[in-house]
Amino acid sequence: MAVLEYATIFSNILRELYGQDLKSNDLFNSNSDIQIINGKDIKIPTLTVSGYKDHTRGGTGFNAGTYSNNYETKTLDHDRDIEFVIDPMDVDETNLVVTIANIQKRFETTQAIPELDCYTFSKLYSEAARVNSTIKKNTLTAANVLSDFDDNLEAFSEKGVPLDRVILYCTPSYRKLLKNAEGIQRTLEISGGGKGIDRRVYSVDDINKIIEVPSARMKTLYDFTNGCVADESAKQIDYILIDPEAQASRTKYSYIKVFTPGSDSRTADNYLYQNRRYNGTFGIDQLLVDGVIIHTEEGE
Repeated sequence: MAVLEYATIFSNILRELYGQDLKSNDLFNSNSDIQIINGKDIKIPTLTVSGYKDHTRGGTGFNAGTYSNNYETKTLDHDRDIEFVIDPMDVDETNLVVTIANIQKRFETTQAIPELDCYTFSKLYSEAARVNSTIKKNTLTAANVLSDFDDNLEAFSEKGVPLDRVILYCTPSYRKLLKNAEGIQRTLEISGGGKGIDRRVYSVDDINKIIEVPSARMKTLYDFTNGCVADESAKQIDYILIDPEAQASRTKYSYIKVFTPGSDSRTADNYLYQNRRYNGTFGIDQLLVDGVIIHTEEGE
């Protein structure tokens, strides 16, 4: 049964909440050729070939090479729904606070959007662990954070990862460490007639996109039984440095429907709001093993 605060005289305007935009949006726009339309699985081909061998002049022919073809099978695994039955009298007696529009907007900002980030980042962590990508747990300080960052870029460069594609997702505390890192060189932009100083960090070296994510959305594991909450065993993820092309995040199905009173026999004279989203995140194994570096808090 709905729990409602009945109105006397007060404002019926719901106040905007903070920081509810989707942080993982770029991950849903990589690998545009991967579309899951019929079914919930997709097979991604992998092909390996052997290298050159010494040529024998005057010989009888070319050296024989070998190749092999396999497939990585990926499956969408996050199918979620909710519905709200809204009594018209609750709309009236709460001074319009309880309306379809308000419920939908508040659901998106407080539940749907944060959950999509939580699922996506935690799934990236589990996928990285599955393929034995680099997961670091060393203690980070202002004295060593820049060295750690340089080590990551060196590792990516050695593997041939295009640094201009790489995105750094990080918590506010990690970004603060970067701002105060020992040895970092700054360019201060003074605006407003010399009254304002911009100290924000938008990029570091070849990494041109840094996205700050609330720490609550960057845990290693979540419980999705009722909404989305961090699992008791979850560890904090400090940063995810990733080439978006090393993974694919997809929303296959998104359904939002409103039924007016009398249109659904189950709800009689009530309004009915339904919302369903079917999505998944998975690594491209051959790329993810080298294309992501994750740092978590110390511990298992």
